[in-house]
Amino acid sequence: MIEADFPLLTIIILLPLLGAILVGSIRDNNLAKQAAFFIAGLVLLLTLLVLFTFDSGQSGYQFVERYEWIPVLNIEYFVGIDGISVLFLPLTALLTLIAIKASWNSITNLPRLHFAMLLVLESVSIGIFCALDTILFFLFWELTLPPFFFLIGLWGVGSQRRHAAMKYTLFMITGGVSLLLAFIVLAANHAFYTEGSIPQALTFSLPVLLSTPLADNLQMLVFMFLLFGFAVKSPLVPLHTWMPTVAMEGPSHIVATLVGLKLGLYGILRFAMPLAPSAAVEYSWLLSILGALTLIYGALIAIQQTNLRRLLAYASVSHVGLVMVGIASLNMQGLQGAIYQLINFTFIASSLMLIAGFIKQRIGSTEAIHLGGLAKVMPKLTFFYFLFMLASIGVPGTSGFPAELLMIIGALNSHTVLGIVALSGAILGAAYMLSYTRRAFLGPVTHKSLNKVYDLQPKEMALLLVPAFLVLGFGFFPDYILNINQIASQEWLSRLVTDSP
Repeated sequence: MIEADFPLLTIIILLPLLGAILVGSIRDNNLAKQAAFFIAGLVLLLTLLVLFTFDSGQSGYQFVERYEWIPVLNIEYFVGIDGISVLFLPLTALLTLIAIKASWNSITNLPRLHFAMLLVLESVSIGIFCALDTILFFLFWELTLPPFFFLIGLWGVGSQRRHAAMKYTLFMITGGVSLLLAFIVLAANHAFYTEGSIPQALTFSLPVLLSTPLADNLQMLVFMFLLFGFAVKSPLVPLHTWMPTVAMEGPSHIVATLVGLKLGLYGILRFAMPLAPSAAVEYSWLLSILGALTLIYGALIAIQQTNLRRLLAYASVSHVGLVMVGIASLNMQGLQGAIYQLINFTFIASSLMLIAGFIKQRIGSTEAIHLGGLAKVMPKLTFFYFLFMLASIGVPGTSGFPAELLMIIGALNSHTVLGIVALSGAILGAAYMLSYTRRAFLGPVTHKSLNKVYDLQPKEMALLLVPAFLVLGFGFFPDYILNINQIASQEWLSRLVTDSP
């Protein structure tokens, strides 16, 4: 571990939180929005500083900060990043900046509270990617619930938005209980292993827990608890039902944040598998089945959808399944492809959801029957839609291609059947995206009212330009991402191989 000379990660975590307090205290709504945008922009610059100064040639955690928090339980404020987590910091900051700008003029009800909640969500999300103490991680994890609850319930676009907010919150609380139980079992196991007394010998430090042996029966218990808790958030079938509900009822920029930040999959990578490596290898077949089921089920349901928002929700579920297939392959190609796809979620899935929001703002619906010939009346929006849609199905030249290719190769190397499932999922993904595109964007204009619809405005185009450049840049130069997480991925795999039965 490389200790930080300057508390940069702490500043990045606390700055949006302090900014939320500032935004909430400003009486002028326009000034409050400008303050929120400035703070989010400053956080993005700081996260880019972390990324550019991160040494990808070093193993272990960097920018590490440790302070006593609850000494009686040996709980610390312990943060740091490695090659797996470092890229998620600037991507979270970018997604927050886009969400603020996307809702700039559409939020008229309690705008100061809205933008303050976005900053709080940014703070705790970055905290999740930095936390190296399991209780600190759990704190950040649970603190994502209030912002999402209010952002969906107060500013949702559907008549059932409060129901959607409550459904999401109840699902997440259920998963959180499972995570907390696993972390307590791990801490108690360390006390028993060191023959110390409780609570003096408890530890919640991730590096310490990774080096503490765990009996096979406890590994199975911990792994199942963690897998369930993170599967709810990911989401994996059959725990996915909150996703289409929120996609239809929530505001588009918040749904874009949800589909862009796959915190559940990150949790599986960071905690579930490394903390119970033998169980993870032993039950890799279960991960494969869950991933394959989620991949195919999500794709088959997406094919039947006529509403773009619901289609994108099931597409997101299907892509989660493909990532699980990549993780379950337990090889370098599958793992790096899975991490690559998690990064893709941030600017591909979220951008498509924003585009769906732009369509709904103008037409009042994203049902295919109300569209048709959209490319003729909205050519600029169609250009961006096509770019992100092609990236979503993994067309070469976009960032979706290297991610899907690596996961498919990893799956084939692991098991032929698993590779065939991954290939089938990719084909189905192209089917549902192209089918909807043909009905909604191509052909003649089916409704005369569409001729009065205005195309993307300059500010909206600016929102989509950055993720568009990232899609193309990472598509042509994938080595940048792969080199950053290569050493961390090798360490992750070596831990599972070394501790496997």
